[in-house]
Amino acid sequence: MEKVKVYQLMDLIEDIKRVNAMIVLHSDNPSTFMLEQYKIKKEKLMGYLIDELVAPEVRSPKSFAIIKEIIEKFYPNASKEAQADKTHDELNEIQHALAV
Repeated sequence: MEKVKVYQLMDLIEDIKRVNAMIVLHSDNPSTFMLEQYKIKKEKLMGYLIDELVAPEVRSPKSFAIIKEIIEKFYPNASKEAQADKTHDELNEIQHALAV
Protein backbone atom coordinates (compact mmCIF):
# COMPACT_ATOMS: atom_id res chain seq x y z
CA MET A 1 0.00 0.00 0.00
CA GLU A 2 1.29 3.44 -0.87
CA LYS A 3 2.15 5.84 1.95
CA VAL A 4 -0.36 8.33 0.57
CA LYS A 5 -3.12 5.75 0.95
CA VAL A 6 -2.01 4.96 4.51
CA TYR A 7 -2.21 8.65 5.42
CA GLN A 8 -5.64 8.97 3.78
CA LEU A 9 -6.94 6.05 5.85
CA MET A 10 -5.42 7.52 9.01
CA ASP A 11 -7.15 10.82 8.21
CA LEU A 12 -10.39 8.91 7.71
CA ILE A 13 -10.01 7.34 11.15
CA GLU A 14 -9.50 10.82 12.62
CA ASP A 15 -12.68 11.98 10.85
CA ILE A 16 -14.58 9.06 12.37
CA LYS A 17 -13.22 9.97 15.82
CA ARG A 18 -14.43 13.56 15.39
CA VAL A 19 -17.89 12.44 14.23
CA ASN A 20 -18.06 9.99 17.10
CA ALA A 21 -17.29 12.83 19.53
CA MET A 22 -20.14 14.82 18.03
CA ILE A 23 -22.46 11.85 18.50
CA VAL A 24 -21.54 11.75 22.18
CA LEU A 25 -22.02 15.51 22.44
CA HIS A 26 -25.49 15.40 20.88
CA SER A 27 -26.67 12.19 22.58
CA ASP A 28 -28.21 14.13 25.49
CA ASN A 29 -30.00 16.62 23.24
CA PRO A 30 -33.78 16.08 23.18
CA SER A 31 -33.80 16.85 19.46
CA THR A 32 -32.46 13.82 17.60
CA PHE A 33 -31.99 15.53 14.23
CA MET A 34 -28.28 16.33 14.63
CA LEU A 35 -27.59 13.02 16.35
CA GLU A 36 -29.10 11.08 13.45
CA GLN A 37 -27.15 13.14 10.93
CA TYR A 38 -23.88 12.36 12.69
CA LYS A 39 -24.76 8.67 12.95
CA ILE A 40 -25.40 8.54 9.20
CA LYS A 41 -22.09 10.31 8.55
CA LYS A 42 -20.29 7.84 10.81
CA GLU A 43 -21.84 4.87 8.99
CA LYS A 44 -20.75 6.27 5.63
CA LEU A 45 -17.19 6.89 6.83
CA MET A 46 -17.01 3.44 8.44
CA GLY A 47 -18.28 1.83 5.25
CA TYR A 48 -15.69 3.64 3.17
CA LEU A 49 -12.89 2.69 5.58
CA ILE A 50 -13.90 -0.97 5.61
CA ASP A 51 -14.22 -1.01 1.81
CA GLU A 52 -10.67 0.33 1.55
CA LEU A 53 -9.35 -2.29 3.97
CA VAL A 54 -10.92 -5.17 2.01
CA ALA A 55 -9.69 -3.89 -1.35
CA PRO A 56 -7.72 -6.61 -3.17
CA GLU A 57 -4.35 -4.90 -2.74
CA VAL A 58 -4.58 -4.84 1.09
CA ARG A 59 -6.97 -7.68 1.87
CA SER A 60 -5.27 -9.91 4.41
CA PRO A 61 -5.69 -11.37 7.87
CA LYS A 62 -4.08 -8.15 9.17
CA SER A 63 -6.64 -5.93 7.42
CA PHE A 64 -9.45 -8.11 8.79
CA ALA A 65 -8.01 -7.79 12.30
CA ILE A 66 -7.88 -4.00 11.87
CA ILE A 67 -11.52 -3.99 10.74
CA LYS A 68 -12.44 -5.97 13.86
CA GLU A 69 -10.58 -3.43 16.04
CA ILE A 70 -12.29 -0.53 14.28
CA ILE A 71 -15.73 -2.03 14.83
CA GLU A 72 -15.00 -2.80 18.48
CA LYS A 73 -13.73 0.75 19.03
CA PHE A 74 -16.50 2.67 17.29
CA TYR A 75 -19.38 0.27 17.96
CA PRO A 76 -18.68 -1.07 21.47
CA ASN A 77 -22.32 -2.13 21.93
CA ALA A 78 -22.68 -3.72 18.50
CA SER A 79 -23.65 -7.15 19.82
CA LYS A 80 -26.42 -5.77 22.03
CA GLU A 81 -27.69 -3.48 19.28
CA ALA A 82 -27.62 -6.34 16.78
CA GLN A 83 -29.72 -8.53 19.06
CA ALA A 84 -32.27 -5.75 19.49
CA ASP A 85 -32.43 -5.10 15.72
CA LYS A 86 -35.53 -6.80 14.36
CA THR A 87 -35.66 -4.87 11.09
CA HIS A 88 -33.08 -6.85 9.12
CA ASP A 89 -34.43 -10.39 8.91
CA GLU A 90 -31.99 -11.36 6.17
CA LEU A 91 -29.05 -10.34 8.38
CA ASN A 92 -30.58 -12.26 11.28
CA GLU A 93 -30.51 -15.36 9.09
CA ILE A 94 -26.82 -14.80 8.31
CA GLN A 95 -26.06 -14.28 11.98
CA HIS A 96 -27.91 -17.49 12.83
CA ALA A 97 -25.83 -19.36 10.21
CA LEU A 98 -22.68 -18.20 12.02
CA ALA A 99 -23.93 -19.57 15.33
CA VAL A 100 -24.62 -23.05 13.96
